[in-house]
Amino acid sequence: MNRLFQFLKPLRLPIATVLTLVAIRVLSDLYLPTLTADIVNNGIVLGNTHHIIQVGIRMLTIAALGGAASIAASYQSARVAAAFARVLREKVFSRVESFSLPEFDKFGTPSLINRTTNDVTQLQMVLLFGLRLIVTAPLMSIGGIFMAFSLDPTLSLIFIAILPFLIIIITFIARRGIPLFRRVQKRLDSLNLVLREGLTGIRVVRAFNRDTYEGERFQKANLNYTTTAIQVQRTMAIMRPVMMLLMNFTTIGIIWFGGLRIDSGFMQLGDLMAFIQYGMHIMFSLAMLSMMFVQIPRATASAHRVVEVLDTVPGIRDAGVVTPIENVKGYLEFTDVTFSYPGAERPALSNISFQATPGQVTAIIGGTGSGKSTLSSLILRLYDVDRGSIHIDGIDIRKLALEDLRRKIGFVPQKAVLFTGSIEDNILFGNDGATTGDVIRAAKVAQAANFIEKMPAGYASLITQEGRNISGGQKQRLAIARALARKPRIYILDEFFSALDFRTGAQLRTALKKETGNSTVIIIAQRVSTIMDADQIIVLEEGKIAGLGTHKELLATCRIYREIASSQLTEEEIA
Repeated sequence: MNRLFQFLKPLRLPIATVLTLVAIRVLSDLYLPTLTADIVNNGIVLGNTHHIIQVGIRMLTIAALGGAASIAASYQSARVAAAFARVLREKVFSRVESFSLPEFDKFGTPSLINRTTNDVTQLQMVLLFGLRLIVTAPLMSIGGIFMAFSLDPTLSLIFIAILPFLIIIITFIARRGIPLFRRVQKRLDSLNLVLREGLTGIRVVRAFNRDTYEGERFQKANLNYTTTAIQVQRTMAIMRPVMMLLMNFTTIGIIWFGGLRIDSGFMQLGDLMAFIQYGMHIMFSLAMLSMMFVQIPRATASAHRVVEVLDTVPGIRDAGVVTPIENVKGYLEFTDVTFSYPGAERPALSNISFQATPGQVTAIIGGTGSGKSTLSSLILRLYDVDRGSIHIDGIDIRKLALEDLRRKIGFVPQKAVLFTGSIEDNILFGNDGATTGDVIRAAKVAQAANFIEKMPAGYASLITQEGRNISGGQKQRLAIARALARKPRIYILDEFFSALDFRTGAQLRTALKKETGNSTVIIIAQRVSTIMDADQIIVLEEGKIAGLGTHKELLATCRIYREIASSQLTEEEIA
């Protein structure tokens, strides 16, 4: 929780303003019953109309001042709470952006979205009400008790009698509510997971007629969340009727015993009316405090979830002392690299050693699950190796700043990912310092210029979410253009021909060869025809190198490569 309080430090002045305004309103509320007693005792009872008007004007003035302070406090507290939520969301998002893939795997995307939105909103609402209640409840209750004692100490013992009941109720609600609220947030994560999978995979769901099954999954997750939410609301619902019951019994007690004291001559009628108002102020402040305790358990659960994200240190981060690297040539070397995914039974890569040099195309081929994409993730340092090392220009990549490392690499993922915005924005995503000429050149090399120029708005054409308004091949070519616009020294092209026809693929290979002639190129592919002309081909099987050499050398020496080639090419093409 202390971690969250630091985000309130820049808001100290607005918070102090809110507290001051609330204090003004509370003091005005506490002073009004005294004036009420004065009107009754010295105005109505004595029939002094002038005194009634005079005190009434004072009451209206103080009430107006308190009302203005209340409105200003509400406005300012809303601004403070919104500013706190904005800063907190920025911090959570920034921390999530710094996570490496193991941290993403640990939390899961639905949970991270829920923590950034729903949990932060819970904290915002608690702060919004808390800024007013943190002053109102203590000041109103303590001030009300003090003023009540000043009127009649004996009658004020009623408030002491109800305190044990109030403490028992609040303790019960808090102890039962906090675990339930934590369970609610977890169930909400599960609900978001099912909903997100159903929406993103709607094409697959409909293609396999699994609408009913997905509906049942959602219904089950929804029912689990609803059941837990109902348990929470049942527990919290106890608070309001019990508090109202205590307030009413307190009022009855004040009137009953107050009437007896008036009859005995120990109290005046105006003092009893003021005492009733003070009693209502005290009970109302305690009721507000109890309402705050209703919100605190859920906010506490949300706070723990947010702090868990903020306190998670990325497993992959810059070393304490980084080695600067500027004029990268692109020499890449794997030395006895072994890597396992967390919880995996066996390594995804074992004892991988090879070199890739500038001006050379290194191709990686192998069956599904052989570790091809894992190898590219290690170069980008999305994961860290378990054993061995990866060097660029003789420097271990773990000694390089992550930003420097990734700035030198142009990556085309297996699944092309585009962002909402124009085509030009998506290409500039790889290099925001690129010129319009660079964008056009990258698009031409990537064989994307033809379809871009046919669009009504050209490079300003809008790409919808996940690029759903263009085809898979077009998305892939834009992803290639994005990497080319970066002008990197190392290219990693992961299955970048998978959505392209042979004619477009051949044109792209020819254009890429000219564009990347002085760079180190790593091509990950399934098609032998894509990599036949590579300077060296690495064949992977179950995470190990089964063969390394040129196309002709591997046909002669590597059984696995020969089987892959035979399954894809004719005998004439192999020859």
